[in-house]
Amino acid sequence: MSDLLPTLRIGPIELDFPVVQAALSGYSDSPMRVIARRMGAPYTICEVMLDQFLVNFKERKRTSHFLHIAEEEHPVGGQLMGAEPEQFGPAALRLVEAGFDVIDINFGCPVKKVLGRCRGGFHLSQPEVALEIVERVREAVPDEIPVTVKMRRGIDDTPESREQFFAIFDGAYARGAAAITVHGRTVMQRYDGPSRWDFLRNLKAHAGERVLLGSGDLFTAQACLDMIRYTGVDGVTVARGAIGNPWVFAQARALAQGEALPDPPSVFEQRDVIAEHYRLAEETYGADRCLPTMRKFAIKYSKLHPQQDEVRQNFCTVKQPGAWREVLERWYATDDAGVHPEVDEPAPVMEHAGAS
Repeated sequence: MSDLLPTLRIGPIELDFPVVQAALSGYSDSPMRVIARRMGAPYTICEVMLDQFLVNFKERKRTSHFLHIAEEEHPVGGQLMGAEPEQFGPAALRLVEAGFDVIDINFGCPVKKVLGRCRGGFHLSQPEVALEIVERVREAVPDEIPVTVKMRRGIDDTPESREQFFAIFDGAYARGAAAITVHGRTVMQRYDGPSRWDFLRNLKAHAGERVLLGSGDLFTAQACLDMIRYTGVDGVTVARGAIGNPWVFAQARALAQGEALPDPPSVFEQRDVIAEHYRLAEETYGADRCLPTMRKFAIKYSKLHPQQDEVRQNFCTVKQPGAWREVLERWYATDDAGVHPEVDEPAPVMEHAGAS
């Protein structure tokens, strides 16, 4: 392990590598998390769940996948989002009962519908409510279960927003948060414009020994290492960059060991992982219900194939379970060198990025 990338501790949980998979709405279900763990992610977080949904949860065939955890996933985090503080405690306890090892509170989602319902990033505008939520979750779950928080750097870049951010940031730690993840964009930015790594650098200096993870513009293994080295954060969470590219975790581990960036996975290596991901999804959802979910992943996986446009188009036409395997047999039957996916949103270029 490089001395630049020490282990990451979240409460009593020690992870052997500080590059983890973020919560991804509509994506980070159990099959995706299992694949990520096998490819080198030491920790993953499930897709965000609403407090109301969890409080009223009744296990049915169509909903059982939300709380499904494979034995090999641990440690795994459950992410929680909602509006009313009083619902967060019971909802968090439901996640613990389901087997999640960490409870992560979402104060970062920038989706308009979420903000309109006073959830996610909306809470960055109301520190008292946000901190009551942290307090209620910390009081509700057992002491050995870490509580963490996901934030953005504020609602916007006004002085008032900055003041509110730090009230929540410092207050959450004071109320027992074991770690906080901060995305370098504001809520109003959504995903437009670059993530501000300088903000994260200054924030880590402010946080001191408190555990801080960074997020934003992490689409390559090198970007993960650059963020850690430039900002000094204790770890990073890979979000969109991990969809269809679980190899990013193994690549980051190789770079951290001082090795050259591994070649992208070959066509056969891609085929094997896609087939296993499909098998896990079929096991989780059933043969018919897994198709829409896997179509989303296939679009991302296809970016690593040397004939990505044709492969993507073929995956998008799959409407029957058997047709999925036909695509693999057609486009993944001959081994060839894969390609690294193109990065549409490159990481900010920092003067000291990558320096020791």
